[in-house]
Amino acid sequence: MLLKYFYDTALAHASYLVGCQKSGEAIVIDPSRNIDPYLEAAAKEGLRIVGSAETHIHADFVSGSRELADRVGAKLYLSDEGQVDWKYQFADQYPAMLLKNGDRFHVGKVKLEVLHTPGHTPESISFVLTDEGGGATKPMGIFTGDFVFVGSIGRPDLLETAAGVIGSAEIGARQLYHSMRRFRGLADYLQVWPAHGAGSACGKGLGAIPSSTVGYEKLFNPALQFTDEQKFVDYILADQPETPFYFAVMKRVNKVGPELLRNLPPAESLTPADLLRLTKERLVIDTSPAEVFAASHVHGTINIPAASLVRWAGFLVDYRQPVYLVTEEVSLARDLRALRSIGIDNVGGYFDVAAVQKSGLRSESYVSATPEELRDRIESGEATLLDVRARTEYESGHIAGAEHHFLGTLLRNLDRLDRNKPVIAQCLGGGRSAVATSILQRAGFDTTNMQGGYRAWIAAGLPVTDNELEAVHS
Repeated sequence: MLLKYFYDTALAHASYLVGCQKSGEAIVIDPSRNIDPYLEAAAKEGLRIVGSAETHIHADFVSGSRELADRVGAKLYLSDEGQVDWKYQFADQYPAMLLKNGDRFHVGKVKLEVLHTPGHTPESISFVLTDEGGGATKPMGIFTGDFVFVGSIGRPDLLETAAGVIGSAEIGARQLYHSMRRFRGLADYLQVWPAHGAGSACGKGLGAIPSSTVGYEKLFNPALQFTDEQKFVDYILADQPETPFYFAVMKRVNKVGPELLRNLPPAESLTPADLLRLTKERLVIDTSPAEVFAASHVHGTINIPAASLVRWAGFLVDYRQPVYLVTEEVSLARDLRALRSIGIDNVGGYFDVAAVQKSGLRSESYVSATPEELRDRIESGEATLLDVRARTEYESGHIAGAEHHFLGTLLRNLDRLDRNKPVIAQCLGGGRSAVATSILQRAGFDTTNMQGGYRAWIAAGLPVTDNELEAVHS
């Protein structure tokens, strides 16, 4: 048997190629939309991909199952658990096996058995793997999807926070508790292969280690220590990360079936003459590094550096409208792949950085300053300090007087800010606040980015506030 691990750092997404070397067949578990790495790996190992399996309808990335079915004829193995709203609507277009608890299927001599593990989503399933080709009669490991992570467990609130299904968070949490108790009944030696690692918004406190064992998670995973259902529910619903707006879109896309990449139109190369007009009508994203954008950019563009494109575009892009890019021509394929991984297929065109630079349109800049340079303006109230970190970060400690406006919601909530005062954007290290500064400048604010952010403020020995201090003074 062959087991190969793939990891998309931008999405904190793990997927797996499982092959039977005796039969020459392979299956991909929870594939991403870009299937080329799986095809290349399979070809290198002398395998052909005959199947694609999903643990659930994903919310944070576009699945590659339909792409694999279309390009190589892979059979789909999809959950048939959950209510009618959680059924795959494209399964009847391809050879498929709809799965329920206890079902089994083989890829060569590799056996996969289905466990229904609801809670993160109603249809969530896990796959228990046994390598029968090696003579094993007991399983080796379990693909848990977004059910059990290393050091954490999948969040149950996405139907409510992303899709607006009121009351579903608690229902999911209680389902998750019983799934968790079932997991604790598995053999300690089983390896655990999850679909996400640290940085994913599909849970809180995910570990950065790629795999674990059932026994280790029983001992050290905080979410697996509960024997009281209500205490578990309270724990799992508290302090979850902000839900990206695009999660609701991804649920629909992956349920209905993503558009095939071959059907997407190419991004048209546009001239600088179109740029100023489009910045007034549409969102134009410059993918330059933050320091490059700060020094010179086109008025009305916002900055999401290429390395952060997946993380923030899903919050900031309106999926109903075309979006435009300012990027290097050689980097266009990379940027399109990043956007398409989260379902942003409507890219109206792009502007080549070199051509824009020659046009003289990159004439705007913004100011960055150190905490020491900004302290007096903040403490005097001359400027509004905007902390754009996550809510949990802000609540764990922040600069006195800072207003909290999470970066992901900033573009939609600009009307809540005082336009009569300059604004200083601040995050932990200066990266997120650079994106925020570009958004604020586009909206007409007099804005400055705090260099080094909260970390630099602390290092300079400047005063901060935390919950205990606020409680004392309230």
